Amino acid sequence: MSADDSELARNLGFVEAMTLGGGTMIGAGIFILPGIAAENAGPASSVSFVIAGFVALLAALSISELATGMPIAGGSYHYVNRALGNLFGSIVGWGVWTGLMFASAFYMVGFGQYIVEPIPFLDGRALIILFGLLGLVFLVGLNYVGTEESGQFQNIMIGLETVIIIIFVAVGVFYVDSGNLEPFAPTGPSGIIATTGIVFVTFLGFEIIATVAEEIKDPGRLIPLTMVLSVVSVTALYAVVMIVSTGVVHYEILGGSLVPVSDVAAVSMGSVGVIAIVSAAAVAAISSSNSSILSAARVVFAMGRDGVMSHKLNKTHRRFRTPHRAVLATGGVTTLLIITGLWVGEAFIEYLAEVASFSFLVSYALIHVTVVVVRRAEPENYEPDFEMPTPLYPAVPIVGVALSFVVISQMDTVVVLIGAGIITLSLLWYAGYVRPRVDDDQLVGDAIVGTEDRAGESTDAYRIVVPIANPETQSELLRLAAATARTHTEAGTPEIVAVNVIRVPPQTALEQNLQFEEERVERQRELFGSAREAAGELNVNLRTRAIVGRDVGRTILSVVEEEEADHVLLGWHGKRRKRDYVFGSTVDPVIKDAPCEVTIVNLADREIGSTVALAGPGPHAPIAARRAYEYASLQGTTPTLLNVQQTAEDGAEGDDPIGPQERGQRMIEHVAETAGLEDGTYESKVIVGDDIETAILEHIDEYDTVCLGVSEKRSVSKILWGSVADRVVSRADGNVALVRGEYDIHRSVREGIVERLSR
Repeated sequence: MSADDSELARNLGFVEAMTLGGGTMIGAGIFILPGIAAENAGPASSVSFVIAGFVALLAALSISELATGMPIAGGSYHYVNRALGNLFGSIVGWGVWTGLMFASAFYMVGFGQYIVEPIPFLDGRALIILFGLLGLVFLVGLNYVGTEESGQFQNIMIGLETVIIIIFVAVGVFYVDSGNLEPFAPTGPSGIIATTGIVFVTFLGFEIIATVAEEIKDPGRLIPLTMVLSVVSVTALYAVVMIVSTGVVHYEILGGSLVPVSDVAAVSMGSVGVIAIVSAAAVAAISSSNSSILSAARVVFAMGRDGVMSHKLNKTHRRFRTPHRAVLATGGVTTLLIITGLWVGEAFIEYLAEVASFSFLVSYALIHVTVVVVRRAEPENYEPDFEMPTPLYPAVPIVGVALSFVVISQMDTVVVLIGAGIITLSLLWYAGYVRPRVDDDQLVGDAIVGTEDRAGESTDAYRIVVPIANPETQSELLRLAAATARTHTEAGTPEIVAVNVIRVPPQTALEQNLQFEEERVERQRELFGSAREAAGELNVNLRTRAIVGRDVGRTILSVVEEEEADHVLLGWHGKRRKRDYVFGSTVDPVIKDAPCEVTIVNLADREIGSTVALAGPGPHAPIAARRAYEYASLQGTTPTLLNVQQTAEDGAEGDDPIGPQERGQRMIEHVAETAGLEDGTYESKVIVGDDIETAILEHIDEYDTVCLGVSEKRSVSKILWGSVADRVVSRADGNVALVRGEYDIHRSVREGIVERLSR
């Protein structure tokens, strides 16, 4: 019951976010790309930058809408994974991660070029790679220490390089020779589009803002502001820089240089200008690579949090509160990419840039699809502070997808093959690692149906569905349901729906059992009558439904959905099938797919007696506390909220300013407040032990009824197996109530298509 240590602090303001985004775009690309761009498109490379900026602006609009509705670390990966499911989430997660690592390698190789090339006695690709690796080691260490430190580092670097670039443009304008701008587009339209794919790497900055959304203060305002401002300002700056560069130095000469901006400065600014440009270029490469490493690590962090990547990477450093393992993994792969440059020719740096562009263009195409899906599905709690106005929607997503693939179509074949290989790797990873471990939850099915075709939320009184099958326990189940119902009288008199399902074999027609069903209902009337008397005393209504069906669990689930129930209460014998550790064919479908609260009760004793709820950090703990309070009211007793804390390790007491007792008490108070329990309506108990699970099992025997939340896993096989709930069920001699809160259940793609076609 220890708190989750995977939360990131919000410590990035406007300046930090703008420098993370704008710094990457204004950074190394402005010093490295002019030579590559001029070689491929001549002076018209300025148009390539404008096109790339326009594609980036479309993506920025879509991402801004999503990011203000889901401000959490992971950026594009998180949005696609949430809306389109784990398959596409894996594609984007791996794509963004590898794209940022390719970009970081690109920047660091450029850093090596600007260190080695201007110095006469330094020469050779090995030295370029060496300096690139040294810069990378420095940045990995910086990001390991902390985001706030790297943000301050960004501020200094971006301010310096921006001043130098402004001076470069202002002075260079006076040295532009219009003759150098002819021919303007020597490679034609195809060359301009192909160059767009290369230079797009420099427009990754706004996406970097989204990947650290969980750390940005006031994300609803700052995310769209810094994204759009970054893209627009950098696009204009790049277009001017390319015109000045190709106007001062002929594009054929510029295209053969590893330090193109330095060569331009040699003409327009002299030796002093060359020194300033080389210094700024080195600083810019460090700045851009720093942003990429920071964001790549957070993407891995987000993937680990969702189970799409190994959970071992989903850890924050105890002291620095950074995803240190993800930082090290990112740095390790980037190192291998840089070292590859020893065996690849002069086109190596161009390939690095273009592969990064490929990965992000695919991701942005899926982002545009995600906006459409989310808008149609309208998931609960999704309320973006920024939405594209009607004239721009759906034009922006449609044009954005089309332009992304137009640019990809003009890329080098080698780049497309590498990009396809990354996608293939992500698909294999999904099939072999993600799919067996993570339950897929996406919004595509809901989007196919559309919000306009869905019934509005029910405004009826609180309703509990109670499946009944065992005459020995059904009266007690109804009494427990009544105890819950009487605490929900705000919208009117609560209602209990008692359901009995008669299972019919597949080979038997349902109509053949109608008479048998009526006889069964007749025999149940006396029990239902006594239940109605108890319900009347508790101010709840009781209604019965006797149904014939082939699958009891699915039939109960259909009743829950038809009744728009708020809660379903099921009895359970407490035994598990050893083969798969699930509750049984009746309970499994309900606990997995019911959209409401679910309580599963194993009644070992009809007397509720003393009640206890495990008050831990799990999402269902407040519901368990509420159940304990409701059930205790039947006996007129006070429930106990129990929290167990682990004994601090030797020497670690000084690192804990509040101590385990105080921490446990705070957790109990938080759970009680969330459950709506007032002071005095419960008792608190904090236990400190060497092993949390052992301490729990030792103390539950003191109580007659134990209420606890199930695992937060969505897969039924993972809800109980290997969990504390599993041990409690096996150990407890008294009653056990397993509870989970309301799930936001979404249609699968198949269900969405079927529902749409049936209308």
